[in-house]
Amino acid sequence: MPSPYRAIFAAPGTLGFSAAGLIGRMPLAMMGVGVLTMITELTGRYGLAGLLTGTLALSAALLGPQVSRLVDRYGQRRVLRPAALVSAAAAGALVLCAQAGLPDWTLFVSAAAAGCVPSLGAMTRARWAEILRGRPHDLHTAYSLESIVDELCFIMGPPISIGLSTVWFPAAGPVLAGAFLLAGVWWLTAQRATEPAPHPVERHGAARTSALRSPGLQVLVVAFVATGAIFGAVDVVTVAFAEERGHKTASSLVLAVYAGGSCLAGAVFGMLRLKGAPARRWVVGVLAMAVSMIPLQLAGNLTLLAVALFVAGLAIAPTMVTTMALVEEHVPRGKLTEGMTWTGTGLAVGVALGTSVSGWVVAVHGARAGYVVPGVAGVLAALVAFLGYRRLTRPVPRREGQRAQQDPEQSEELERPEGLERPERYDGPERSGASGRGERPERSGHLA
Repeated sequence: MPSPYRAIFAAPGTLGFSAAGLIGRMPLAMMGVGVLTMITELTGRYGLAGLLTGTLALSAALLGPQVSRLVDRYGQRRVLRPAALVSAAAAGALVLCAQAGLPDWTLFVSAAAAGCVPSLGAMTRARWAEILRGRPHDLHTAYSLESIVDELCFIMGPPISIGLSTVWFPAAGPVLAGAFLLAGVWWLTAQRATEPAPHPVERHGAARTSALRSPGLQVLVVAFVATGAIFGAVDVVTVAFAEERGHKTASSLVLAVYAGGSCLAGAVFGMLRLKGAPARRWVVGVLAMAVSMIPLQLAGNLTLLAVALFVAGLAIAPTMVTTMALVEEHVPRGKLTEGMTWTGTGLAVGVALGTSVSGWVVAVHGARAGYVVPGVAGVLAALVAFLGYRRLTRPVPRREGQRAQQDPEQSEELERPEGLERPERYDGPERSGASGRGERPERSGHLA
């Protein structure tokens, strides 16, 4: 493993919570496609399967940030375990209702409740942010690692879910996804030493406001809606493109190449020591994603399409990594998990829009025309990035009244002259992951 990755895993407990996050994130890629396969296998009703999958995605998009907001307030262990139990129980009810042939409304109620699924990616990123506070280069590597984990889930999850549901029994995909969720959450929350401290608003009388009030976060979330539309449209149109050419099964391989390009870029990006403003890198990354949609319009066969998608995937992970760094800058520390989850919500909403619009375009005009949808979504994402760039470059301590949202100790730390420390806030090398030397809390680049 390259030395930057060895460096971040030198901190005690990091390997454990990272592995738990990988397991707990598998349902993100498995549950939706598992429900889709289960319903079609049991009933043959593709319309019902699509509506249930959309209900599950919309519910997760709405409930996920609220779960993360509670996590910021009360801690990961107290919130994640009950939320995971609710989600797993609802997924189990969905399976039982489907197999028993109960009325459709029972399926939709169960799917809506199953959306109460914690965002394990946000939880592990919040732990990295706490451990590596004041070490921006190491945090950059950690966020790159998390993007690689996300892509691995989307490479491995759908084939496992679809394969088990078609070969073993129809509900195998959702059942295994629920098992992964419970195992990942319990393993993660058992690791208390790396859990970020909660920030109860009642203690300091802070306003009960959402992290989404941050203007910078609003830009990121809106841009991610367009970005999610790219991902959702590419998935649907690629399957249709392969089916039109008589090789539908090859679509999974082509999409794996797409994710593989992002994986490779994320691994390399994590080893770089970049300078300059993250906001500028983010705009460049969004623009690169938009431009990478152009070759898709020209691909005439699956081989050329796979090459074009691999190149397009190279822009994904670096943009995602930079997004997380910007979220950390633009959201108060006590709302960091919620802020990270909102970006995932933007992606989920965008994926739902992208799949719906591209499906209609494919049905009316064919698969080749369907690639216009991710192209348009890329243009919209670039426009949002350009128009919102100024919001992303405002000084951190003065953004959207962030000083007023912080607790008194954090506000005092922002005003403290450079180089001075607050001994009672310093947790020592064991807490920060430093090896034998004290780390000054970061104030300007990352959240204090």
